[in-house]
Amino acid sequence: MKYKYSIFTKPFKNISAEELGAKVSELGFDAIEFPLREGFQVEPARAESDLPKLADTLKGYGVEIASVASSTDESVFSACAMTGVKILRIMANAEKGKRYFQWEKDYAKYLEGLVPLCEKYGVTVGIQNHYGTMASATMELRRILEPFDWKYIAAVWDVAHSGLAGEVPELALDIIWDKLCLINFKNAYYRQINGPEADQAEWKPYFTLGRYGAAHYPRIAAYIKERGYRGYICLPAEYTDESLVEKLVPVELEYVKSLLED
Repeated sequence: MKYKYSIFTKPFKNISAEELGAKVSELGFDAIEFPLREGFQVEPARAESDLPKLADTLKGYGVEIASVASSTDESVFSACAMTGVKILRIMANAEKGKRYFQWEKDYAKYLEGLVPLCEKYGVTVGIQNHYGTMASATMELRRILEPFDWKYIAAVWDVAHSGLAGEVPELALDIIWDKLCLINFKNAYYRQINGPEADQAEWKPYFTLGRYGAAHYPRIAAYIKERGYRGYICLPAEYTDESLVEKLVPVELEYVKSLLED
């Protein structure tokens, strides 16, 4: 099976739309996840007028916008609908100072308020797992998504953050499978950042190529092929050494394709 591949263009903030299209095409991607945020090629205040223009520019390079990472303002939903973007990626960040299960209830109410916008504009809100306080475990993400129709509120499953959580990938994917709208392929592992003989060890994720992180790419690829995943494969282009992004992304894409495509 041949998959479609997108790249999160956060590293390419300071170039024009034309340069972005050329770069993404040259790197070998079919689409992008666009950071619809302040300081990027399109900013939230001008989303409705400028996101369709960006999409038109990218089409000239054979590239589409598969998803955006942004806020959940109605103008963002509207811009996505105007542009044909089907997924709006967000993260669920537990509120500091609030008991977890109370936050979960409050967050469910927030998501309930987004469902009418999803229905109105034909956009799915995809919530990503992320280490720390942002639904770090797949089961935690499943609990958040459980009350909702996956057409409206779904899962963006991130390989690296599942690996950082120490999950068995086949089990994690099975837990979230019927809620899945997008898969992020990136990888990481924990590095000690003090010591080596510190009184208390401190650890931080180190983002690297797929072959070297905690998540097992071959097992993940085999599982999603077996289950017949049909969505986009997104490469977030996140590496701790940001100077190596353009060197590492083609290597990563080639490796992922070698695992997924027959």
